[in-house]
Amino acid sequence: MSDAHRRRRDPEARRREIVAAAAELIVEIGVDAITHRKVAARAGVPLGATTQYFATLDDLREAALRELADEVDARLEGVRAALAERGTSPAVLATLVAEGLDDARAVQADRAVVTAAVHDPGVRELARHLSEQLIHLLEPVYGLERATAATIFIDGVMWSTQIRDTPLDRPFIETVLGRILGEPASDHPHTSAASA
Repeated sequence: MSDAHRRRRDPEARRREIVAAAAELIVEIGVDAITHRKVAARAGVPLGATTQYFATLDDLREAALRELADEVDARLEGVRAALAERGTSPAVLATLVAEGLDDARAVQADRAVVTAAVHDPGVRELARHLSEQLIHLLEPVYGLERATAATIFIDGVMWSTQIRDTPLDRPFIETVLGRILGEPASDHPHTSAASA
């Protein structure tokens, strides 16, 4: 049985292919540049298939952005596991950030979600949720204020990578995170912003 025939018999598989194609295009050309025609061509489906599953281009964009946000969320799960295993020192955080910067797809997916969030309140909520996850990972150790400042810095590092020819190096990232985070607030694991 051919792949095309199998996709026709499995509507959910076809829908996933369309969303994946839209997500790839958003990463490559930006959310505002995608069209039903471009997505259909990338997915290898007839043009009518994209409108069959997604009545509007906004519906398709939203599904694709959610797919990208899920990718970012999955990477955060990896960060959570690494921090649980290796600790939350600035050195460990800097290493994880540097490893993330080496993953071009991850950097581009993050950029696509955040760029769309600037103009779309629905996506903004999604992007904010992803940043808040990192804050929640750091807050028990460093308090809310320092965890928030470190997350904002990490977001800035990701954006800096998008506009520079070379990413920031790991020692620099570690030094700045060390200055932001200082010593762990270990005797007060749930330190609030007021007491951090």
